[in-house]
Amino acid sequence: MKSLTEYLTFNTKTRISFLNITPDIEKLVYKSKIRDGLCLVNAMHITASVFINDNESGLHHDYEKWLEALAPHEPISQYKHNDTGEDNADAHLKRQVMGREVVVAITNGKLDFGPWEQIFYGEFDGKRQKRVLVKLIGE
Repeated sequence: MKSLTEYLTFNTKTRISFLNITPDIEKLVYKSKIRDGLCLVNAMHITASVFINDNESGLHHDYEKWLEALAPHEPISQYKHNDTGEDNADAHLKRQVMGREVVVAITNGKLDFGPWEQIFYGEFDGKRQKRVLVKLIGE
């Protein structure tokens, strides 16, 4: 069995961002030479997410608006977590809703997506460096 482990690093310019990382993952699938297997993509920070959805800017705007309604950033005093000196309790909650990782099948050397599916990195407490793990296994 073959495997490949790589780390992607992101440092977004804004607090909340959605980045389409599908091309980065496709390059790693190609590099791995795996024809049939699985690809795990995992956010390695508790205020970031990896998820699959449509690459449509209106949807990304809707996500940001919806998540802010569920867990507004301000006032930061509304969250017990922020009593520790942090100001990112909302980012932890947003990550919980959007998820930690995705697993995508690799078939014939390519990510086996449904229509319109793409892999996204969701950042909820940006402006600092964070990593994403990509682990591929298969034959």
